[in-house]
Amino acid sequence: MTESTEFSDQKQIFGHPQGLFYLFFAELWERFSFYGMRALLTLYMIDVIFQALAERDYATAAVYSSYGSLVYASTVIGGKLSDKILGMRNSIFLGGILMSIGHFVLAIENNMAFFLALSLIIVGNGFFKPNISTFVGTLYEKGDPKKDSGFTIFYMGINIGGWVAPLLCGWLAATYGWHYGFGLAGIGMLTGLIVFWRGIQNNVFGDRGLPPNEHVLEKKVLGVKQGILVPVLAVLSAPLIALLLSSYKAIATDGMFADQNIVNVIFTGIGIAVLAYLAYEMFKANVKERKELFVAVLLTFFMTIFWGFHELSGSVITLFAARNIDLEGIMSAAQTNSLNSMFIIILAIPISMMWTWLSKKNWNPRTPYKFGLGLLFAGISFYVLAISGGSANENGFVPFTYLLLMYFLLSVGELFMSPVGLSKMTDLAPARLIAFIMGVWFLSSAFAFQIVGFIGKQLAIESTDGDVSGFATLTVYTDGFMLIAKYALGAGAIVLLASPIIKKLMGKVY
Repeated sequence: MTESTEFSDQKQIFGHPQGLFYLFFAELWERFSFYGMRALLTLYMIDVIFQALAERDYATAAVYSSYGSLVYASTVIGGKLSDKILGMRNSIFLGGILMSIGHFVLAIENNMAFFLALSLIIVGNGFFKPNISTFVGTLYEKGDPKKDSGFTIFYMGINIGGWVAPLLCGWLAATYGWHYGFGLAGIGMLTGLIVFWRGIQNNVFGDRGLPPNEHVLEKKVLGVKQGILVPVLAVLSAPLIALLLSSYKAIATDGMFADQNIVNVIFTGIGIAVLAYLAYEMFKANVKERKELFVAVLLTFFMTIFWGFHELSGSVITLFAARNIDLEGIMSAAQTNSLNSMFIIILAIPISMMWTWLSKKNWNPRTPYKFGLGLLFAGISFYVLAISGGSANENGFVPFTYLLLMYFLLSVGELFMSPVGLSKMTDLAPARLIAFIMGVWFLSSAFAFQIVGFIGKQLAIESTDGDVSGFATLTVYTDGFMLIAKYALGAGAIVLLASPIIKKLMGKVY
């Protein structure tokens, strides 16, 4: 089958391959499970897991950071195993099953079960996340102008799950208990797997996503078939990761806390190893591939800065909502996690249409300009929260409209960067490295969680005052948001100023 026949034979829906919409709904439900759990995670650790600790804000920030870093760093390993052994289909099923088990284990009221659940989600996400995004790219011929639009539609599916999940899981947790919310997240993950399986049964993916060759799963390592060995090792790694996550220990010195967590050390090692491997691949690549890999690394670096501020929504911003936003009669603090996804849904198609219209006029800005503008929007969004203290009532609560405006601006910035970058990754990656490079893209979120952890620790309320409400917390948070705004605006300005130089150096690669 020639490449042109391979793509032209696909059934179309609204001008896009039919397979896109199966992946759309599969990812929707997977993100339902992920964001439903994330909406509850910080508050659950504050109120339950670390309730007895004086430094519970600091402990929560440390564990949340380690979890977030590992959940995205695992995508590099999962992507590589998919490229070499499992193929995308098997990886998606293995990852989805592990994540489902993890979400259901969260419904068990036991602290050790909590850490085991997080570890299962970490391992499962490593197999699932890079492969389903890569699968979207395989539906389009390289250079197809519809690809950016297709990824934006796919991105909207992600955010439908991210919008509905915090509302439902947050309501269940508040009404019936934390573990009902976590249980619903598990049901969402299973639903995503069923949708993906239906797509395979209906043959909408053709021969895409199969193992690299028909013998690779049967090949034996230490006497065990690789198709069996990889899932077994994946399961066995979960208890080890759980032990590492639960080994958190805070040391108090002169009223300040410092955490001892080997996960951070391991993660640093993973980052160095990935960079070394990328350097090796760039060294042996031809000139064209080397340029493309360089651009992929550069985009990943820009994205890391953005996600470092964006991912505060699941930690510091959730705590700010709980302690200093007037939410009475509107929603709970956990449910505010739905606002980002709500705005993505509202804005995704208009912005996608805007890129198409600008392309027809030859005005569509190149990728680095979009990234610079995205960072500027992020900076302005945090500036809105920084000035919100001027409108606080006598109890230190600020109007909900500040949070609403902040998420609107942050979502615009996200749409300028994430779906565009996601599409570019599939174009930039050499065929032999496509899932691995997608894993590197998600590694930006892993590094970003190190930023999230650092900021969360600096804004840990127990390290400054025992009171966790009202004006005692308002000043800590708004001062922190002002610093974040300055850094984000500065980063955006640097990217915009550097964009013409990068464009000149890289030619048409962008």
